[in-house]
Amino acid sequence: MKRIVIFASGSGTNAENLIEFFHNRKNASVIQVLTNNPHAKVLDRAKKLKVSALAFNKIAFTETDDVLNILQNSKPDLIVLAGFLWMFPKKILNMFPNKVINVHPALLPKYGGKGMYGMNVHEAIVANKETETGITVHYVNEHYDEGAIIFQAKCAVLKTDSAQDIADKIHELEMEHFPKVVEKLLNE
Repeated sequence: MKRIVIFASGSGTNAENLIEFFHNRKNASVIQVLTNNPHAKVLDRAKKLKVSALAFNKIAFTETDDVLNILQNSKPDLIVLAGFLWMFPKKILNMFPNKVINVHPALLPKYGGKGMYGMNVHEAIVANKETETGITVHYVNEHYDEGAIIFQAKCAVLKTDSAQDIADKIHELEMEHFPKVVEKLLNE
């Protein structure tokens, strides 16, 4: 049985989708959710779905080995970032090479980097009058959104689309594709 640990910072819809997708699978399951936000809705979602969930602070993540030790004890086969906003520490990346992935709400390399998340991305896409956008699943490295691309899915951007319209389209792509990409990676 492959083991998945999810890092999230917010509402946790992607985390919930992944937990439910792998719930009755024989090959993998989500064993833990970790968050940097003690008020994140992802904690409630994990509790409801009976998955261990913990919140941590910046010191535990970057200055001590607390989060690293939690991961070493959890022995994940894959660490999945699902709306997690902090830069991932090099010491964790070194301990889990090619085992940390992220989903980004744009077609990287466009609209990536520090500060490019959520509505910031969608508003930039509207402002630049893009005709398409999408999601990118990529490996995480020591730079924001620069890891090797694993998968992309596209959708059209209409001239009448608002940032919220784009957010809704991106959410649909994430719900449809992200669990399948995770499963494929675990099976390789």
